Amino acid sequence: MNLILLGLPGAGKGTQAKKISQEYNLPHIATGDILRLIAEEETPLGVRIKEYLDKGQLVPDEDAIMILKEELKKIDLSKGFVLDGFPRTVYQAKVLKEMLAEMNTQIDRAFYIEADPEKIIERIAGRRVCLNCGHSYHIKYNPPEQPGICDYCGEELVLRSDDKEETVRKRIQIQLDELKKITDYFQEEEILEVISGGSIEEIYAEIKKAIEGES
Repeated sequence: MNLILLGLPGAGKGTQAKKISQEYNLPHIATGDILRLIAEEETPLGVRIKEYLDKGQLVPDEDAIMILKEELKKIDLSKGFVLDGFPRTVYQAKVLKEMLAEMNTQIDRAFYIEADPEKIIERIAGRRVCLNCGHSYHIKYNPPEQPGICDYCGEELVLRSDDKEETVRKRIQIQLDELKKITDYFQEEEILEVISGGSIEEIYAEIKKAIEGES
């Protein structure tokens, strides 16, 4: 079973992908996390990826596809996977289909999690992370006990460059435009499932219902 989670950043793709991964024992490929790790590396690719992320721009197709190819090589495709953060463009979606066909597999279902863009902007721009231990907070919804300080290790919390409001707004608009094209493409492929917003549990219940309906 090969699944894709689509949606705006902060819509809950990662959370849902992790739940799917755990319940159905599927490898979870989180391309957003992978790109951020690469951006921290002092390599030509890392510097290039960081520049795009800092500006709120999409990583070029050729780089995104190359990185995904490397990740797919690390897993046993016969066990399936759940992919979030890819594709970001229709071209990537088409290349993914061709890539998987060469590996004798295909995407079984693409879930699009709908979300209010303004709520997404508030959620992302309010995030603060601890670079030391990795814990994350939100200045409104999940603040640390002491402002700007991690509850777990006492280190200073930071606002990631790609979480700044101006950057987030630019990224949201770009992604909304691309998501419309991508969802239209997967609708034509007859594998799209649109999930309306709701709680984590409500969204997961809809996803699970669709997955098990396919079984």
